[in-house]
Amino acid sequence: MIRIKTLIVRPTAIYRSVRDLTGRQRQFLTSEIMHARGLMPLLMKPRNKQRWTPEDKLELSAHLRRLSSISPYLVVLAMPGGILILPALAWWLDRRRNRRPSGSAMQG
Repeated sequence: MIRIKTLIVRPTAIYRSVRDLTGRQRQFLTSEIMHARGLMPLLMKPRNKQRWTPEDKLELSAHLRRLSSISPYLVVLAMPGGILILPALAWWLDRRRNRRPSGSAMQG
């Protein structure tokens, strides 16, 4: 028999879990977007008849790596009704992040 207290506590725990999950994902997206601020001037250099230096090329590749990490969000948001799928995507990406080994093993 299910206890009434379990039914009352469980929705609160689920709400907190979803709130924490969306908070972490929001913070991640905000930090990635803030890092990409210098991308447009860098991309416009060839159009302005300037050449990319080796440092510019390294910075450009770092920007593209960062953007590739948020590409699942961009794809979901571009789909019709994608905003409804966003919580499931955030859960799935968060689950993957918790499984990855940390440290220098992933940096290469």
